[in-house]
Amino acid sequence: MGEAMWRAAAMMLTLIPGPAMAQTEVDLELVLLADSSGSITEEEIRFQRQSYATALTDPAVVDAITGTLTGSVAITYVEWGQFDNIFVIAPWTVIAGPEDAQAFAGILLDTPRMARGRNAIGQALIFGRDLIEGNDITAWRWIIDLSADSTGNFNGPTIAEGRAAALAAGITINGLPLLCRDCAPGTGVPGTGLEAEFAEKIIGGPGAFVVTADDPAAFADAIRRKLILEISGDHGGPAFAGTP
Repeated sequence: MGEAMWRAAAMMLTLIPGPAMAQTEVDLELVLLADSSGSITEEEIRFQRQSYATALTDPAVVDAITGTLTGSVAITYVEWGQFDNIFVIAPWTVIAGPEDAQAFAGILLDTPRMARGRNAIGQALIFGRDLIEGNDITAWRWIIDLSADSTGNFNGPTIAEGRAAALAAGITINGLPLLCRDCAPGTGVPGTGLEAEFAEKIIGGPGAFVVTADDPAAFADAIRRKLILEISGDHGGPAFAGTP
């Protein structure tokens, strides 16, 4: 089935609408695509959201935002499962200071989980592309940030099709593999396995990179570091940003 048919099927997706937004210029449009497939538990959903909320309100992240050319970025948070089960959890929000970041974090933490089903990474990437192309925001840069606990793709467009669609639109794709969720701290094995698959199959575009964390305690810090790299554009160019 081609992209056109999958996009027609995706018209059935339910979105949480955000407030009407006049044409706005920001430095970066960032789509956070978080794994909410069947392998992700309710506790892990809460943990992912809390980690993003903590990172986005971190003073270092806010400083990176206000230090951009426009002093602002636009961010939306999406959870994905199967191809027809992808939902906007926090709609496009222009963040230009700590109050905006706190408001976004509040929406993120207060919205119930909706997405489930088997992995459809290809459709998630196309969904992210469409969110960027369909908004009323103007930006210098566009990034899709995908987190997942595998590179399996069981329905919808292939990963290669979704990746190609995003890259053709000028969007950079970065990755956050969910490594070793059940490991004891320090027992994960960064540098092999899932993060290598992300580098090969998912990320792409100028300066694309993978950030990893080898245990749950490092996850929130990995998100904070990743956001600073994305917002500042100071990624240094490696495929792997790794752990500290």
